Amino acid sequence: MKIGIIGQGAIAQYVQQQLARRGVVPQVVLARSAAARDGDGIAHVTDAADLPGDLDLMVDCAGHAALAQHGPAILERGLDLVTVSLGALADQDLHERLLSAAHRGHARLHLASGAIGGLDCLRAARVGGLAEVTYIGRKPPAGWKGSPAEAELDLDQLSRPAIHFEGTARKVAIAYPKNANVAAAVALAGTGFDATRVRLIADPAINTNIHEIHATGAFGSFTFRVDGQALPDNPRSSALAAMSVVAAIEQQDAAITI
Repeated sequence: MKIGIIGQGAIAQYVQQQLARRGVVPQVVLARSAAARDGDGIAHVTDAADLPGDLDLMVDCAGHAALAQHGPAILERGLDLVTVSLGALADQDLHERLLSAAHRGHARLHLASGAIGGLDCLRAARVGGLAEVTYIGRKPPAGWKGSPAEAELDLDQLSRPAIHFEGTARKVAIAYPKNANVAAAVALAGTGFDATRVRLIADPAINTNIHEIHATGAFGSFTFRVDGQALPDNPRSSALAAMSVVAAIEQQDAAITI
């Protein structure tokens, strides 16, 4: 496949490294700066209009703002797009623009699973009817710095777990744009942004990011939990989220998929 990547951060670099191990070099990088790294042999552009016309797939590793800025134009050009920025779809206007662009371009927006698992089970359970879905996100206090949690808790002085958000997946996606992708993935696979309940917790007793899904419905009930490690190069980026992007790319080129 001829692949282009949006972004130059930790997840984008991980994806490029993993693709290189598979003998794949991205054709182009779309980012805010068009400055190329010495000897990388990759074209660098700042606008979707400048992307090569023979690409098979674009991969968004750059976050909500980049998906909003470039996603509709990429899809309208007829290019399939993989993204890990699922929280951006809580913005109903952006959701509609992406959907409309995909229809006009006869392209598809593929949502990578990100830092959570169990979404296949949740999606299957939705067929029979889901009664309730709750996502619980736990991080060490430092993991919530730079988020609205700072207005609710003294993150430097916590001695026990403390809840700093309870509400819907839509509300958390809007209030916590840098922490919303997991909640959004759960919502999109299950009962939607407005019916999915979310609880966010700062826990001084842990040193990983813990994600839990609790679901009940006609199928029965299940609980799924991931204790996630961060990427070595960026403690704010989930290793599993980066891995899920590579897995989504591989699925596009596979003869048999699961």
